[in-house]
Amino acid sequence: MDTPQAPGPHPSPPSGQVVWLHPAAPPKPAEGAPCNGCGLCCLAEPCPLGVLVSRRRHGACVALRWSDADQRYWCGMVADPASVTGWRHPWVVRGLSRLAWRWIASGVGCDAQLQVQPPSSEK
Repeated sequence: MDTPQAPGPHPSPPSGQVVWLHPAAPPKPAEGAPCNGCGLCCLAEPCPLGVLVSRRRHGACVALRWSDADQRYWCGMVADPASVTGWRHPWVVRGLSRLAWRWIASGVGCDAQLQVQPPSSEK
């Protein structure tokens, strides 16, 4: 009877965090370039507004939304605050959207100091 052998050493995980982007997501812009909706920053960790709506400081922001029509990610607090908060009053939703747009500094420029690496194709 063969004795079971201990499994060999497991490969160590890649250093850093791994996030999975939508396959059609645009590439991450250079730091300082206008946001193109790549979603990388929000998938890596929520911004201060995202911390409030996600109720967490790590991991993907729950407010992040993929748009098939635009082929990009949008902050749900900007694009559709009602879907994030559940609040439906038009004046509240418009106010939240404006506030979120300003608070996340949308359009100011990419500030994500993240390195992007495509997944390896090991076989």
